[in-house]
Amino acid sequence: MAFTPWPASEPELAEMRRFNQKLAWLPRFKIRNRVTPRLIQALLRASQTIKRAPAVEIKRVNGIPVRILRPGGRPKGVVLDIHGGGWVIGNAQMDDDLNLGMVNACDVAVVSVDYRLAVDTPVEGLMEDCLTAARWLLTADEFADLPVFVVGESAGGHLAAATLLALKQWPELLKRVSGAVLYYGVYDLTGTPSVRTAGPQTLMLDGPGMVEALRMLTPGLSDDERRQPPLSPLYGDFSGMPPALMFVGELDPLKDDTLLIAEHWPEAEAYLLPESAHGFIHFPVAMAASVLACSHTWIAQRMLLINV
Repeated sequence: MAFTPWPASEPELAEMRRFNQKLAWLPRFKIRNRVTPRLIQALLRASQTIKRAPAVEIKRVNGIPVRILRPGGRPKGVVLDIHGGGWVIGNAQMDDDLNLGMVNACDVAVVSVDYRLAVDTPVEGLMEDCLTAARWLLTADEFADLPVFVVGESAGGHLAAATLLALKQWPELLKRVSGAVLYYGVYDLTGTPSVRTAGPQTLMLDGPGMVEALRMLTPGLSDDERRQPPLSPLYGDFSGMPPALMFVGELDPLKDDTLLIAEHWPEAEAYLLPESAHGFIHFPVAMAASVLACSHTWIAQRMLLINV
């Protein structure tokens, strides 16, 4: 399939260009060692201690912490959220604002996975954590009659796609997933062409540097081994996959990851965001708000079709 260009207005494009001028002053995210991610993670947790958190339920599922946000009344569906952070930083709490927006807009419960990070755990361990949480959610009595959606961003997009592919071992569970929303994920751990050739105009991420970073995250593996699914979801069998909604920015080194996986995904709707860098759904701009509103509408419409 081809990308659908996102229908941005000229004022929205101008706003994004102004924001990009600020991004250009920031260093691009790189994974060069295990010390820097630990420092960033400590700063993240410190900032979260002074921020008022919403009412949440923390539960351990076979040893994996999950963070559950619920609507005021009975939910109409449930979302498995998998946060980003380059596999080495981040936690479920950092998605609270995005997930509360989804709770309020769609009347869903959101279960966010606090998977282990790759500073101490192989990437395969992170995948195992997400699969464990997914299998629990898909068999939990409290969610038994609700449509299920999987949402992932960046490294979380990789883990979301890998989780769905792994669920093919349990077809009855995969059938329960009504849809997936994937924001600028990483689907080839050897680096797609847009990663390998990315220049400084891509902003946010160091594209060519990602190739070495991906090798650091998968030590001891050859490129052929890194391409094996579900480690590299791009090379998986997508037959039987639920419908998917995908977004990526044209200034993102990971652009080809979304383009190529959308071509293999039988029922995928993929949008290319003009003038947009990696991580754009967090930017304080109108285009980001429109994308999130589109995601909420897509989930709500699918729930309506299922619940009729």
